[in-house]
Amino acid sequence: MAAAAVSSSNATHELPTYHQVPETKHDLDWADLATLDLSTFDQPGGRYKLADQLYNAIQKVGFFYIINFGLSQEQVDRQFAIGKEVFSLPTEEKLKYRADLEHGGYNGYKPLGLREVKPGVFDNTEIFNIPKFIPEYERPQPEIVTQHREEIEVFARHIDDEIVRKLLTLYAIVLELPEDYFLKNHRYEAKSDCHLRYMKYRARTPEENAKLGDTWVKGHTDFGSMTLLFRQPVAALQVRTADGGWKWVKPYPGSITVNLAYSLEFITNGFLKSSVHRVVAPPPDQAGIDRLGVLYFVRPEDDMLLKPVESAVLTKLGLNPEDGAAKNVTAGEWVKARVANGIGKGKVRSELAEEEILPGVKTKYYE
Repeated sequence: MAAAAVSSSNATHELPTYHQVPETKHDLDWADLATLDLSTFDQPGGRYKLADQLYNAIQKVGFFYIINFGLSQEQVDRQFAIGKEVFSLPTEEKLKYRADLEHGGYNGYKPLGLREVKPGVFDNTEIFNIPKFIPEYERPQPEIVTQHREEIEVFARHIDDEIVRKLLTLYAIVLELPEDYFLKNHRYEAKSDCHLRYMKYRARTPEENAKLGDTWVKGHTDFGSMTLLFRQPVAALQVRTADGGWKWVKPYPGSITVNLAYSLEFITNGFLKSSVHRVVAPPPDQAGIDRLGVLYFVRPEDDMLLKPVESAVLTKLGLNPEDGAAKNVTAGEWVKARVANGIGKGKVRSELAEEEILPGVKTKYYE
């Protein structure tokens, strides 16, 4: 599959070349996850073979890898370079683009330390979210983003056109639904909270890690349909296994790690499993390295009702659509409530096991 073309002819800021740090030399307890080769999608029978592979994968855990997704490592590293430059800006400059988190707005900058994760210990993450490139989401951006807008947009649209489209098609095939079933409520031109994210976990001191029990972010599930994590080599992501244990997610070269999220689990009554994952302190040989990430979050259109689908597969499994029906909750309402709830004052994450986000809709956290 040919790599997407990227143009940066309008850029005036010369990006420094981004070099990924070495992987850990520690032999960690890595999760055994399936790998889907997207280059086979358009081959005769290819999507059905991938759907079978995906069906088997989700019986264990809602995490898997994809490879051959049409973006070169150089293109991916260009996004890491842009993210690094964004976070290198002075704090007062970044705060000009602060997201309206308190009202459920997620686009723009999330400052360091908004969430109390243990009494007296706050989160170590900075986030910068870039929404879909449609008129409804036009907003002022830092100069580095504006200068590389064309390149960022080509990258984001390739993800939607060549990766998200194929994965949503596979989910429909698995459920024996029309292949475009999920595409109809994940249109790029429609309003939804899909976004490209630059994310930075700042390295913590040994003393901070001791207070946190080495857990930076408690086990949780993501809000939307799925999350795509571009490979970066600082080991810190763990997935919860069926027996309640935790295994590390290995950053394989040339891969994207995909995890299913809440919306797909809810509308399939738990058949497509929203994977529980957490972020922990990296192994000793990476302990002092800031963990920079590039991610893409896929979310349904804002007006989609969160109600289970009618599928022959779910019927065979006894997953009655009425069992999980929500009370007129839309995907947009759910996302905004989760975002606003996430920075609620007076909440200490370590003390929470379950929260009601909207009437009748709860989320859980795991140690």
